[in-house]
Amino acid sequence: MRREEAMVPEAEFRSYYGQPVIKSPVWHEPHMPAYLYLGGLSGAAAVMGVMAGLSGRDRLALTSRVTAALGATAGAAFLVAELGRPERFLNMLRVFKPTSPMSMGSWTLAVHSGLTAVAAAPAVLATRPASGIAASLPSTVTAVLPAAGDAAILASGVTGPLMATYTAVLLADTAVPAWHEAHRELPFLFAGSALAAAGAAGMLATPRAQAGPARAVAVLGAALETAAGTVLESRLGLVGEPYHQGRAGRLLRVARVLTAGGGLLAAVAGRGRVLTALSGLALTAGSLVTRFGILEAGRASAADPKYTVVPQRRRLEGEGRASARAPARMWP
Repeated sequence: MRREEAMVPEAEFRSYYGQPVIKSPVWHEPHMPAYLYLGGLSGAAAVMGVMAGLSGRDRLALTSRVTAALGATAGAAFLVAELGRPERFLNMLRVFKPTSPMSMGSWTLAVHSGLTAVAAAPAVLATRPASGIAASLPSTVTAVLPAAGDAAILASGVTGPLMATYTAVLLADTAVPAWHEAHRELPFLFAGSALAAAGAAGMLATPRAQAGPARAVAVLGAALETAAGTVLESRLGLVGEPYHQGRAGRLLRVARVLTAGGGLLAAVAGRGRVLTALSGLALTAGSLVTRFGILEAGRASAADPKYTVVPQRRRLEGEGRASARAPARMWP
């Protein structure tokens, strides 16, 4: 008599009624990726502006101040567009909650935007002192503005690093597997991407003879972003799959090529305008595409239940094995 073989179907990671285990992020393109890019650009540019000013590189300091102010202003506009109504952003400023990344991020953006605007205003007016708005300002105002601008740019050197990395903390603080499990690497990846973008802006908008520090910042940023991305994808294992599969994988591969290529070109960009332009544009595109790829990876991991279920099961199994190995406690 032939024995029947028991057939057990492979487990499928489905949730009730075919719905994902967790909600997919509701952030939209291009608003949120643009905000993430511009916020990082502004933060890193502010830090570069401080260093350029302290080292006497006035032309690069001017470029950095203007870049930081424009990045913060445009980033805030994209964030408001994402929220739908301006008052939603203002409502977030009604509470100051240090334990909330959203609250701290809102206050960081508000303070950083104000500081970079004050820092850029006197630098821009100084380039055209005899006409336009500068000519119509009272002498007392024009006398105070430079000192206020210098103080503001120094203060933005504190808010700048926060601005460049807080969005990574904001993503990692969610339940989205691909973001939450990458909480160690995302701040470094975002910081590197922000440095690469700020260095690219400095290279493109500053004469080559004075843009040496910007090229160094671009190379450093490209190296840091590439290293952090490589560690992230290799360490996460199963949860790291969305970073190299599907649309997110394609975007991040393109970003990696642009960033690495732009960083290599930045090392020799001082030799010609064409190399400078190619490097700056590649780094800018790479930084922006990175944000699109990171957001898409998060959506993909939230949509597939296995990225939530399997890690939880493994953690429970590990806790169970650890509990079984623990010696029994003898009570008196």
